[in-house]
Amino acid sequence: MGEIEALYPSAFPDEDLLPLVKALLCAGEAVLSLTGVLGAGLAGHALFTRCEISGCDASAALLGPLAVKPERQRMGVGVAMIQEGFKQLTQDGTDYVFVLGDPAYYARFGFLPECGVTPPYPLPDEWRTAWQAVGLNDAKPLCRGVLVVPLPWRQAALWAP
Repeated sequence: MGEIEALYPSAFPDEDLLPLVKALLCAGEAVLSLTGVLGAGLAGHALFTRCEISGCDASAALLGPLAVKPERQRMGVGVAMIQEGFKQLTQDGTDYVFVLGDPAYYARFGFLPECGVTPPYPLPDEWRTAWQAVGLNDAKPLCRGVLVVPLPWRQAALWAP
């Protein structure tokens, strides 16, 4: 846990994501935690949280946070963790993965802007295109609804500046 605790402040110096990360890591089976290693040390960490969609029987996960040490970025660490996450979630029968992140980065994984399923809190206008989804497992048609997230994600500050 010590390496993970050191990773997030270096990757996100302007955000305090440690309380969220610690809470998610204590959530048990509801969270898929992946590490990326280059050489002998931790290079990255990614979390996928299992969620529900209100009024819909499709299964879902929320990707994030995802952090890579600044000196290890652009070396495929994030790509490898996302691909492994997709592989494991596909095996578990997850239909969709959602993310609130940079469209230029996440588009390479098939993420597209999402407007049918909304995040648990309203997003600022400048973040609207950052709310994205990708289907896995020949996903069922996505219905309209709200992403229902577990308790650690139920903080409005995580969804707005």
